[in-house]
Amino acid sequence: MSSIKSQSRTRAQESSNAIERMYITMRHLFNRGFYKPMGVSGETLRNALLQLRPEIYGSIAEEKAELNGLMYVLDRLPMGIEQCRFINLTSDEGYSKSHFETIIPPKRRRNCYRIDDEQMNIEITRGRSDIYDILTHLTFLFVESHKLANRVLINEDGETTRDWVKLKVAATKGQKLTLAEREVAITHTANIMGRTFEEILGVYNTFSTKKNPERFLKVIYWLSKLALDEIVKGQKRTITFSPVLRERIGHHLHGEIWANNIKRVLKEKQLLGRPIHIISANMHSVMNSLFAAKELGKELKESKGMEVFETLSKEENGKLRDKVEKVALAQGMTYIKDSSGTNINVQIFDTAKIKEAATTYDLKNVKKGEEPVLFVMDYAFGEQAYETIDEFLKPYKQDLESPLFLEVASISIMGKAGILEGGKGDIMIPSAHIFEGTADNYPFENELCKADFKGHGPKVYEGSMITVLGTSLQNRDILKFFYESTWNVVGLEMEGAHYQKAIQSASKIRRSISKDVKVRYAYYASDNPLETGSTLASGGLGTTGVVPTYLITEKILEQIFNS
Repeated sequence: MSSIKSQSRTRAQESSNAIERMYITMRHLFNRGFYKPMGVSGETLRNALLQLRPEIYGSIAEEKAELNGLMYVLDRLPMGIEQCRFINLTSDEGYSKSHFETIIPPKRRRNCYRIDDEQMNIEITRGRSDIYDILTHLTFLFVESHKLANRVLINEDGETTRDWVKLKVAATKGQKLTLAEREVAITHTANIMGRTFEEILGVYNTFSTKKNPERFLKVIYWLSKLALDEIVKGQKRTITFSPVLRERIGHHLHGEIWANNIKRVLKEKQLLGRPIHIISANMHSVMNSLFAAKELGKELKESKGMEVFETLSKEENGKLRDKVEKVALAQGMTYIKDSSGTNINVQIFDTAKIKEAATTYDLKNVKKGEEPVLFVMDYAFGEQAYETIDEFLKPYKQDLESPLFLEVASISIMGKAGILEGGKGDIMIPSAHIFEGTADNYPFENELCKADFKGHGPKVYEGSMITVLGTSLQNRDILKFFYESTWNVVGLEMEGAHYQKAIQSASKIRRSISKDVKVRYAYYASDNPLETGSTLASGGLGTTGVVPTYLITEKILEQIFNS
């Protein structure tokens, strides 16, 4: 038994070292300004990722190609990136004012621009976490592409297999394939990828779009082609970091603009002297929790409790969502669309303007002049959480003779996280955040507790949470170590320690907000990385996330209105 534990600990330590090497290497490459991912300069990064074998990348270390990981990565990178030899990471340098079309990946809010046939520019406005995320995904993509190329190469002269020739014909045809042509192409692609015909067929439609129904074939073709060009012709793919990005990163440029924009609106609406309750959530749960039940009562007579929110979450019910938003805007909500580059939109609710008949919440006990101001911000990404909240909690100085300190009464964080015990849709209540790869630990008094959610459906787990450097880098050995150790870890996420760093700095060191500020954290499980087939790459939550999202939102609002 002790031998097995020792082996497990050794694997966890090796994995931890691999993560540390990856981050040190990425910082070095960033400072250098450029590198070739499949060349000598990218070797350390590749080897560390292959040693780590993150759960999200599935079979990256095996000979066969990875399908779920490929889908996960391409959802977070711009369409067409597999065709580009040159990838340039930039700051916000004015490309939005050019003729270039803005390409936004389906699952990541980042602006990208196809400069020409060979180059893709990706704008970095959300800090280092964004860079780490992109470099990790690109390393996976290029490693996979070389696996494909090695399977189609016959000799050093560049001669390829019949499978590759047939794939090339299908992928470059330029029009929609017939069913027979598609299935022939899938047969050859399956041989190249080391997968079965059935496995390829299972993911084919997931990659397809209206404009590009044969996208899967084209992705595999271009990944293989550029890898073949690297191996045979020496045409290495290159990642560069613009000088402006290297100069700006870490300076809170976008966070400062974002925070000042919001404070300006609060000042214009004469809300700076009122208790401000910050809620990091999404752009629907607080609004719907406040107004949906009353506004849609007649239309959704048969829906009760959480069923109302489940109905609202369905794609076809856009008109109902618009109706709730219209009421919210008439009842004191202000929407601030981001213009700073953070991609974090904001809603401000002046609860003094909410009529009693418009909401199910009891606002009678709130003193006049002390009505809560709800400041709801969309999800931040990794280090961006520190950059934005750190800037917002600073005193407001613009257009004022002396700095004005904000009356921040509470900060509530709701988010998705990986769970280490339980399944999708369960709830985690943290008592501390452990920042992976550092000695930084952030214990805190959480206003939310397990008892708040008793009898509501989802299972609830209390304990520490790991704030990871990137969800895509986690592997089973590290997670198992944390789960079985005395750290009492229940889950992992990317922002908690960054929020706490900002909150504790503002409340205990700079004293720009009260040291008694109330803090609430609650997460709902998006995946269980310790369970095979339950990682983020296995697909989204669907309606499973609706109940925990609104349960957490309701508990946060109840505490705010009853405090």
